Amino acid sequence: MNSSEFRKYGHQVVDWIADYMGDVQEFPVRSQVKPGEIRAQLPSAAPAAGEPFEAMMHDFKNIILPGITHWQHPRFFAYFPANASPPSLLAEMLMGGLGVNAMLWETSPAATELEEQMVDWMKSMMQLPTSWSGVIQDTASSATFCAVLAAREWATGWQVNETGLRDAPKLAFYTSSEAHSSLEKAVKMAGLGRAAVRLVPTGEDHAMRPDALAEMIAEDKANGVTPAMVMATVGSTSVGAFDPLQAVGDIARANGIYFHVDAAWAGSAMICPEFRPLMAGIEMADSFVFNPHKWMGVNFDCSLHFVREKDVLIRTLTILPAYLETREGETVTDYRDWGIQLGRRIRALKLWFTIRSYGVSGLQNMIRQHVAWADELAETIGAEPDFEVVTKPNLSLFTFRYIPDSKSSAEHDAISDQLLQAVNDDGFTYLTRTVVHGRPVIRFQVGPLNTTEDHISAAWRRVAEIARRLP
Repeated sequence: MNSSEFRKYGHQVVDWIADYMGDVQEFPVRSQVKPGEIRAQLPSAAPAAGEPFEAMMHDFKNIILPGITHWQHPRFFAYFPANASPPSLLAEMLMGGLGVNAMLWETSPAATELEEQMVDWMKSMMQLPTSWSGVIQDTASSATFCAVLAAREWATGWQVNETGLRDAPKLAFYTSSEAHSSLEKAVKMAGLGRAAVRLVPTGEDHAMRPDALAEMIAEDKANGVTPAMVMATVGSTSVGAFDPLQAVGDIARANGIYFHVDAAWAGSAMICPEFRPLMAGIEMADSFVFNPHKWMGVNFDCSLHFVREKDVLIRTLTILPAYLETREGETVTDYRDWGIQLGRRIRALKLWFTIRSYGVSGLQNMIRQHVAWADELAETIGAEPDFEVVTKPNLSLFTFRYIPDSKSSAEHDAISDQLLQAVNDDGFTYLTRTVVHGRPVIRFQVGPLNTTEDHISAAWRRVAEIARRLP
């Protein structure tokens, strides 16, 4: 493809994306294809000769698009959002066009220095400690893996990096039983085994119980196990619970334990001063992560990873072969030392474009509306005779179940699950399931950038209508 053809087809792709953003609500939210249906339409071998772009776009529209679940749909209320705002998409195009590998300051000074500035912007917007440093990772899972590695090295005096795990003490990593599974995966990838993970019980508010944490730490110490890390959650995946950071941080600090905070979804809300008390005690953390690619309009992937002492992270991850040495040395930031990958994209460009396009106030207003609309919908559902709100809204996330009088209490779990499947098969909206106190519930999380109050009302009316049709 030459530059003239690239220009021609590039305009066609941008036009298609613009049309898609305007028409996305016409698609079923969740893909309706069956397993294997897409692959059956793809050739078994790669073409020997090149094919025209028109053929690729034809197959994209007719084969790929039916198998897409539309995360940008205004009635996507499942999981957490993965918003792709127009300015962030334009930045993504520029990133792709530049094709930069921002592993070192030298390999593109603008990439590094823009990232440093975006970290400072976010510290100010979220009222985080000004002394903290930060880096943009791909996802919160990667940031958590980095935190686990840093905690492992801190707890062992950086010996595992040198001599391996054979002579290392047994380590323990603590988190809430409501926390994201990324910690368990990170601990396994770090070579420490699932047995090193301690799931701390939660209270009625689904938040980590500090007293239970303290007891588990004391028991491990008595048994010769070294407590290495505590991970608290700000806005858990299932119900949006908030762990008490101050109390957990005090325990971690008293025991010399690395303290990591996962706010992957809810962290974006902390740009609103009124929600900031939900994160009281964050200054106790050794590291903190949240995803602008969830609730701030920055398209996937873009995860902010802050650290209290950057030297701990850098010492854990740095490797300096001769071919990576540069004249500037330690006078500049080389972000290759801050994460798993050597190669790095200019993710800061997406954050820069998005914040400048909407302004802090525009992003704050979006989040405030989502929270208000979730409150209103939960109140509406709670007033319905055949429905029950199980967990009240934490920011824009709440859960409910279907409990029709026509069914016995023993049948309510099955009918609630049946309702969820029928709703998702219908395609008008998309919701997901979780379990609260051992019973299935339906999650509803307001987060799409282009959602309006009308979209939420229409989604609920369809859910209620489908419920009435169930046998």
